[in-house]
Amino acid sequence: MSVADDIKKNAKDTFGSTWTVRNGTVVPSAADLKLTNDAVRFETATVLYADLDKSTALVEGHRWDFAGEVYKTFLYAASRLIRNRGGSIVSYDGDRVMGVFIGEAQRDSAVNCALEINYAVKNIIQPQLKTNWKTDYELGHIVGIDTSEIRAARTGVRGDNDLVWIGNAANLAAKLTALDEGRPTWITKRVFDPLHDNQKLGPEGEGIWRQWSWTEHDGQPIYSSTYWKEIS
Repeated sequence: MSVADDIKKNAKDTFGSTWTVRNGTVVPSAADLKLTNDAVRFETATVLYADLDKSTALVEGHRWDFAGEVYKTFLYAASRLIRNRGGSIVSYDGDRVMGVFIGEAQRDSAVNCALEINYAVKNIIQPQLKTNWKTDYELGHIVGIDTSEIRAARTGVRGDNDLVWIGNAANLAAKLTALDEGRPTWITKRVFDPLHDNQKLGPEGEGIWRQWSWTEHDGQPIYSSTYWKEIS
């Protein structure tokens, strides 16, 4: 069978087959799903994207080993904190990592994680970077978080495949990371509204979130924060 015939058969089979969908209670791995139209559904899941900001300028303007160390330390910190807050790492995409949180406290856990990533970047990674490299480079990052119904499906070819996450949360959390790096944590109203008060208020009882109108998405409310949560 030629490559063209193989692609045609895949398209015919995919578009012509009924989906098998089951409800999920744990975040699946690729091996848990078939390459056919098979999906796991979550009524509500919270997606967190942690993105290294201005990575193109980093690579173009600095030594490769310096850029590599920035990538490695940022992605390690974000990934370690995602897991520590009960999230599952489901994808690495160059300069960013995607985590999925499920369960009753998923929004609070994801927001805690985002605020801890901000702490790690500014109070652990950046000082260590300055110690080892004589540079004025400031590591910037953005975390985007959204919540929605979501489904996981397996995509790719045999021997080289992974999960794709289908739902608003996966798309919008990623798009939030394109916003202002000066405000490193961005969440949607769906995430903000159910948060407990200790996720909305600072140490002096002050509000830590600023509301914006997301003009690129019909003016829907979104929220940003510059606060961090200390980790030990």
